[in-house]
Amino acid sequence: MKCDHNCLDDHISCVQHVPIFANLTRDEMLEISEIASSRSYKKGEMIYWAGDKGGTLFVLHTGRVKLFRLNENGKEQVLRLVEPGDFIGELSLFSSLPLTDNAQALEDSTMCVLQGERLKELMVKYPSIAFKVIDELSRRLQKAENRIEAISLESAAKRVADALIEFSGGRLEFELPMTKGDLSSHLGISQETLSRHLAALQDEGLIEMKGHRRIIIKDMTALEQAGLDRQ
Repeated sequence: MKCDHNCLDDHISCVQHVPIFANLTRDEMLEISEIASSRSYKKGEMIYWAGDKGGTLFVLHTGRVKLFRLNENGKEQVLRLVEPGDFIGELSLFSSLPLTDNAQALEDSTMCVLQGERLKELMVKYPSIAFKVIDELSRRLQKAENRIEAISLESAAKRVADALIEFSGGRLEFELPMTKGDLSSHLGISQETLSRHLAALQDEGLIEMKGHRRIIIKDMTALEQAGLDRQ
């Protein structure tokens, strides 16, 4: 069924805040919107599983999603947190391989889902989209390499302190965007180790924890130094 005017407006709203489409004209945005559909997911619902057929680009419009993999023992390794404007599933656009990770909604979320084959046609027509996708993938590769280096070389204390600084976004009060179980998996440490280091930072007066996920940073400068001091 062809998308009507209101439907297209909804799809334009969905894709217009995505960085890779930022500089398109409205007519160009309409072309993107015509190959997009909107899907809603409840908190905890799976968006896709590893092994599912690829060829689709998922763009997060609202909510928050985590990407993870499972090892042979079924233990979860959180790869990254997906925020509004981020896209996932892109690697399967350029190969015949199935999806290699799992995506799960951490809260009620809305996805813009774009048809892969038609998107690739638009990438040829508008090379700026392809260049932005390549740029974003390069940034992700750099972040992945940095995280591998951090897990290999940095102490658990520094990883915890750096994560708090990153999640704060410069704010002195914020909520952890994932559970402590997911965060410990993301940092490559046990949940007990994470809790111990958070408690130590609180005992030293660098942070204050409220409830399970709310963090107040009392001394940002000292927090930045904290991980280094514990090397």
